[in-house]
Amino acid sequence: MRAVEFQEYGGPEVLKVVEAEIPEPGPGQVSVDVAYTGVNFADLKARSEGYRVPQLPFVPGLEASGRVRAVGEGVTGLSVGQEVTALTEGGAYADVVLAHASTVFPVPAGVGLRTAATLPTVLPTAYALVHSVGRLQPGETVLVQGAAGGVGTVAGQLAKAAGAGAVYGVVSGAAKADYAREQGYDEVFVGEFAEAVRAATGGRGVDLALDPVGGETLRLSLASLAVFGRLVSFGNASSAPAWTVGQPELYPSGVSVGGFSILTLAKTAPGELRTLAERAFAKALDGTVSLPVTAEFGLEEAAEAHRLMGTRTSTGKLLLRVNGR
Repeated sequence: MRAVEFQEYGGPEVLKVVEAEIPEPGPGQVSVDVAYTGVNFADLKARSEGYRVPQLPFVPGLEASGRVRAVGEGVTGLSVGQEVTALTEGGAYADVVLAHASTVFPVPAGVGLRTAATLPTVLPTAYALVHSVGRLQPGETVLVQGAAGGVGTVAGQLAKAAGAGAVYGVVSGAAKADYAREQGYDEVFVGEFAEAVRAATGGRGVDLALDPVGGETLRLSLASLAVFGRLVSFGNASSAPAWTVGQPELYPSGVSVGGFSILTLAKTAPGELRTLAERAFAKALDGTVSLPVTAEFGLEEAAEAHRLMGTRTSTGKLLLRVNGR
């Protein structure tokens, strides 16, 4: 089978198409003939920094859609040939990928495999940020970093659907700002945002801030909170050193800080992940949210997909077409 792997860390050019053995599922695992694979920023961090890479060579890819090829011992509820979407620990840039059965979900009726590939990471993550961890209440205000990306697109839509008083986004360029506004954001800030947020909220700040960037952006997001506001960290795209927060930051305004990682939750609480995914997928099925696929590449063009995402100019969702039509 074909697979895209890297044998060293570096730029997109380290991604190479190779011939690999077809993996066989072990106990509790499922192999999937891949139709489409989602491209995520975590894939770029894996390639460039070794994020969640247990050893080299490594095949990236955290989500895929396709058909069940084989099931391992003890797997129930899934059958060969069934259309599924899967969250993986890597390996999805390939014709066949392995996944734990607990993170393999039947494709909802009426959803094509192309759309299904956009579901496993983005939708549950955005749902958790807004509802499970962020606990957004009607009338509250929200600030979303990376508002034009996959998670940002869906998080903004979910917040509006939940009755947010106003949803503010932060992006890196004017084109992204236009895209975010089209997706329902009330106001979008390019680059600097701290003073603009205070001005937009009459000095009050926001009730909920969602941050995948880390570093100085996270600290400014924390400073943008209203009294009793909540900050949810869900990434460290800046690759800044690990941050700490304590009494000096939390006590004066009674703010709180939470965190979320769908990959970690898949390991620590797979049952909760399934419940979360079902609730999130339902929001796509009933039309509450939609995630536009803004660029599609062949499997052999994975490096080009990484180059595009690395420019920070892409919006929505990027896919690799593996064996899809």
